[in-house]
Amino acid sequence: MGSHHGHHHQLPHLPPLRRGRLLRTLTVLLCAGALTAAAPPAEALGATPASSGDGAACVRGTGPYQRQLERFLKRPVDGRQSPGDCVAIRDFQREQRLGRRDGYARLETYRQTQVVKATGNPNAAGRCPTHRGRVVCVDMTRQLLWVQTGRRVDHGPVATRTGRWGEETRRGLHRIQRRVRDDHSRLFDNAPMPFAQYFDGGQAIHGRYDDLFDGGGSAGCVNLRLRDAKVLWRRLGVGDLVFVWGRKPGT
Repeated sequence: MGSHHGHHHQLPHLPPLRRGRLLRTLTVLLCAGALTAAAPPAEALGATPASSGDGAACVRGTGPYQRQLERFLKRPVDGRQSPGDCVAIRDFQREQRLGRRDGYARLETYRQTQVVKATGNPNAAGRCPTHRGRVVCVDMTRQLLWVQTGRRVDHGPVATRTGRWGEETRRGLHRIQRRVRDDHSRLFDNAPMPFAQYFDGGQAIHGRYDDLFDGGGSAGCVNLRLRDAKVLWRRLGVGDLVFVWGRKPGT
């Protein structure tokens, strides 16, 4: 997919308007694909969840974010799953309404700890501007998104997924330029891009029907869980500001 980058000089000789449109379309298609890197081996090995019924035994093994979850949940930090760890992680997953609630320390659960830590004052470090009216703040370092007006937080923080290495989400101050409620990628099997709000060429904030955490990163878009993308669709409009900063872990 990355092969499309860096070869713009090979595009056919078109009038400037059509050429610009072709480049823009190409960016949209690349962004929409959001193909992901392989899941970490630990996640792959533990891919079959135990029954998540309330009475089920918690039997999942050690996950790739075991130590981080143990530390956050104030469990003994040894990096090895214990029955007590499993129950504590599962209780947290249930409380946070996560997709899988089986006690396994996967990326989704770790990302949610970042959300919980930031709740109440996500802009404590003062990175997102407070003097520009309403702003969508995208913190790539913590993989968090929230909406603020001045110092008031209007929505979030929520977990997000930004562009992977080589296709990073563009930093800086942007404006929402257009919105498409049910967009689709014409390049990647008509992949859905629900509640798409474009802020820089082909880069958009949009929801995902699939797991937000099933790989390394997007192709430049700011991905959200469907429910969060829907809330943003209702709250935002063309002209609203989007501020992106930081660096996605692993990029």
